[in-house]
Amino acid sequence: MAIGTKTLAPSELDTFEDQRLVEELRKAKEELFNLRFQSATGQLESHGRIRAVKRDIARLYTVIRERELGIRATPAAVEVTKAKKTKAKKADAADDTTVRGAEPVEAKEEAE
Repeated sequence: MAIGTKTLAPSELDTFEDQRLVEELRKAKEELFNLRFQSATGQLESHGRIRAVKRDIARLYTVIRERELGIRATPAAVEVTKAKKTKAKKADAADDTTVRGAEPVEAKEEAE
């Protein structure tokens, strides 16, 4: 998949794992840097390429943020890992029934 093309559609990004999205974002930023450098030195042939890469960067940021907020679904393999972590957190929360820094009510009554 080439960066800065119309083939980088959000539906295609849905199949990428989080690490691959971050890698694609890094590549796009690197390409944008190179394009800006070429533009400054007068070597840039296609000015529309800068616009396409900027849009790809925005698209990648949007997909990453939507996954963080839970708006967009992540690939199935990643969802299984998240589900296991969520269950583990719920189990820990159920075990921790006391409030931190406070004594249990029964202990206070016995002290009086």
